Amino acid sequence: MDAEYKNIVVAVDGSDEAEIAFNKSLEIAKRNHAQLIIAHVIDSRSFATVEAYDRTLGERAETQAKELLTDYVEKAKRAGVEKVEKTIEYGSPKVKIPKDIAREFGADLIICGATGMNAVERFLIGSVSESITRYASCDVLVVRA
Repeated sequence: MDAEYKNIVVAVDGSDEAEIAFNKSLEIAKRNHAQLIIAHVIDSRSFATVEAYDRTLGERAETQAKELLTDYVEKAKRAGVEKVEKTIEYGSPKVKIPKDIAREFGADLIICGATGMNAVERFLIGSVSESITRYASCDVLVVRA
């Protein structure tokens, strides 16, 4: 029996892997007539010390995130996904996606790329996708290129 998903969260960060995950999420959302929640987490920890010298860094990250999500929403609607939401959060994507965003939207599926943009963090303390699969209370689909 196939699972039927109603609320799908797709995590995007601007990477090629996230683009592939997003495209997969479109197929699954259309097939299930599901709501698609496009989520981006601005990892504020990564630029906290730099902001002491450049206070515009956070503002620029938010502007880029809004542009990224607006583009994804337009693509989703053009692809035929009827119910699309977007959300931007601040903090650790490893925590925000599986614990906060998924819970807030009642997600029954989280889709993410196998690797994202931050290779150094992945090497040192593990990947975001690994944390999502560990902490999510719903199904998780990790998409590979």
